[in-house]
Amino acid sequence: MASRTHDPAAQPARTPSARKPPLSSRMMRAIWRGLPDKRYDVGWEPGVEVPAADGSPLVTDHYFPRTDTDGDFPTLLVRSPYGRGLPWSPQYGILFAEQGFHVILQSCRGTGGSGGAFDLWRNEAADGRATVAWLREQPWFNGTLGTIGPSYLGYVQWALALDPPPELKAMVVQVGLHDPYALFYADGALRLENALLVGLGMTYQHQGIMPVAKATLRLQRRMRDIVTARPLRGAYTSALGDVPWLDDVMTHPDADAPYWDGASLARAAEGLSVPTSLVSGWHDALADQTFEQYARLREAGCDTALLVGPWTHTSAMQQGWPEVFADSLAWLRAHLCGDPSGLRPTRVRVHVGGEDVWRDLDDWPSLTSPVAPSLSSPVAPSHSSPVTTSWVPAAGGGLERRAPTAPTDGAGSAQLASLRYDPADPTPSLGGPLLSRTAGARDNSALEGREDVLTFTSPPLAEAVDVLGPVSARLSVSTDTGYADVFSRLCDVDAQGRSTNVCDGLAQVATVGEEPSEVTVPMSSTAYRFPAGHRMRWQISGGAHPRYARNPGTGKSAVDAVDFTAIRITLHDGSALVLPDGSRAV
Repeated sequence: MASRTHDPAAQPARTPSARKPPLSSRMMRAIWRGLPDKRYDVGWEPGVEVPAADGSPLVTDHYFPRTDTDGDFPTLLVRSPYGRGLPWSPQYGILFAEQGFHVILQSCRGTGGSGGAFDLWRNEAADGRATVAWLREQPWFNGTLGTIGPSYLGYVQWALALDPPPELKAMVVQVGLHDPYALFYADGALRLENALLVGLGMTYQHQGIMPVAKATLRLQRRMRDIVTARPLRGAYTSALGDVPWLDDVMTHPDADAPYWDGASLARAAEGLSVPTSLVSGWHDALADQTFEQYARLREAGCDTALLVGPWTHTSAMQQGWPEVFADSLAWLRAHLCGDPSGLRPTRVRVHVGGEDVWRDLDDWPSLTSPVAPSLSSPVAPSHSSPVTTSWVPAAGGGLERRAPTAPTDGAGSAQLASLRYDPADPTPSLGGPLLSRTAGARDNSALEGREDVLTFTSPPLAEAVDVLGPVSARLSVSTDTGYADVFSRLCDVDAQGRSTNVCDGLAQVATVGEEPSEVTVPMSSTAYRFPAGHRMRWQISGGAHPRYARNPGTGKSAVDAVDFTAIRITLHDGSALVLPDGSRAV
C-alpha cells in the first residue's frame, strides 16, 4: 500500500505554466449568478496526455489557482466521455479552481481525442487508477484527492471507488449513474427514450457543439419514425449512425445476461469509507440509483449526505446549479480542506413539492426503513413497526384510504376496471423522470382523458397529506394476451382540475388464462405535500411511449417485433396504491 501513497515531501510544489482558460468558458462563467465570490484567478494547462494502463493517451486539461507563491491545494478529478469544453470547462474547471482546487478534466478513452476505443463502462476503473498513479508524480499534487461530476461522470467515480486509492478523501456524485442496466431498462422493458438520448450524447457531445447540435436536430426530426419503426432494432441509425454498443444495449433486456456482467457498481458503496455526497432531483432519470446508493452507504456506515431538489437530470446542473455548487463546494472543503463551516446541519436536505419549501431531515427512508421522519418532524419516531398507507380504488373511479380487499384466488376475483392498450396507438408519455427537455411535472389532464388510461381520484382532502419516501403500487391484473406492461403514476389534482404528476413507474406482467397475477410497480420516491382541498389521483395505463418501448402484446422482443396485438388489461380486487412510512395527514 505504501507504494500507492503520494509523499508530498518527495517533490516541491510548483505552479504549472499558466494560460487563461478558453474565452468561451470564461464567458459562460461570467453569466452565472448567485455563486460564491472567487478566491483565485485561474490558470489552464490544456492537452496533457496521461498514460492509461495500456499506454493509451488520456487527454487531460489542468485548471489551477494562480498565486504569486507556491500554493498547497487539493485536487479534483473529473473524467468525462462528453468532451472537455462547454459546460464542463467553466462548470468544473474554472469554478472549482477559483475556489482553491487543482482540477483535472480528462476525456475518457476513445472520446475527446483520447486514445483507445470507448467501451461503455468497461475501462473506467483501470483508467481512473492509472490517472491517480500519474497524479502521484506531479509536483503540485499534495496527496489529497476528491472526485466530482454528474451522470456518467458519477459512474467513473464509483469505478474508482471499487478499490479507492488512499489519496481519495471525498466524492460528490451529482445526478449520478452506477447501474447502466437500470438506466436502459425497467423490469425488462426498454427505456427507449433514454437509450436514444444516451446514444446521442455518448456519440456526439465529445466532438463539440456543432456536431452534437446537428445530431440533436436530426434525432428530433426523425424521432417519430424511429420510435414507431417495426422492427425497432437499428432504426436509430438514420439519426445517430452506427453505434455498436447501443445495439448491444437494446438487444439485451435480461439483467442476468452475461453482457451486463460487471456493469453495475452498486458494490462500490457497500464497503466504502470515503465521505460521499449525493445529489439528485425528483424528476431525475437516475434518482432511484441515487437513493439506492445512499441506502448502501448508510448501511456501510459511510459519512454520507443527500440533496434532492425540484429538478430533472439536466435542470439540476442548470437552474439548480447555484444550490448544487454551494452544497458540493461545502462538502469538498470540509473533507479536503478541513473546513466544515459550510456544511448544512443535517445529513439530508430535500425540496418538498406541493409546498415549495426546503426541509432538512436527519435521514432518508428506504424500502426497508421501519418508520420514517415526517416533514413536520425530521426525527424518526422511536417505535419500529413498519407502517404504510394504502389507497384503493372505489366505486365510480374513486380512491379511498383503507386496507385493500384481499384478492380472491382464481378467475372469480372481482374486476374493478379495464383498459385496452393498443401498441399501434400507444399511450403517450408525458413528463416525469426523463433525460429530455420534456421531463418534469406536467398537466396530465388531457392524457387522463384518453380511453386507454384509468384514473382513481380521492375526494378533496380535508387536511394536508405528506408523502415522504418510496411509493409503489400493488396490482392484481389479468390480460387477454398473457403479456403486458403496467404504468402507474401518482398525481396531485388542484382545485382547478390540473393533474400534476408526482412520481411513477412501470413493470411487466405475464398472466395465464383469465386468472389475475400479482405485480408490484416501484414508483420511485418523493417528498410531497398534498394540500388540503386537493385530490390525490392514481393513474394506470399499459405504457408510456416513447419513454418505454411498446409492448407488442405477443411475448416477442419489443426490439424485434413486427406484429402487434392490442391488450385488454383488467384490474382486480386487492390492488392498492401504497404510500410510504411517514405518509400521513398533518
